[in-house]
Amino acid sequence: MFGFGKKKSGEDGEEHRYYLLPGMGRSNRRRHKLIFLWSIAAGLAGSTLIGLAIWLLNR
Repeated sequence: MFGFGKKKSGEDGEEHRYYLLPGMGRSNRRRHKLIFLWSIAAGLAGSTLIGLAIWLLNR
């Protein structure tokens, strides 16, 4: 009554359907892991260079 009842499964046969957007499949895990590792390496290298530059300026 007044829309509070549960829908029967026959009324909405598409309730279990879902869609994957591009980049959400299993095949992209390796690419995401590689990008993650490269971003960590770039962050460490960048922070090392900035730290070295600050250390050299304050010597």
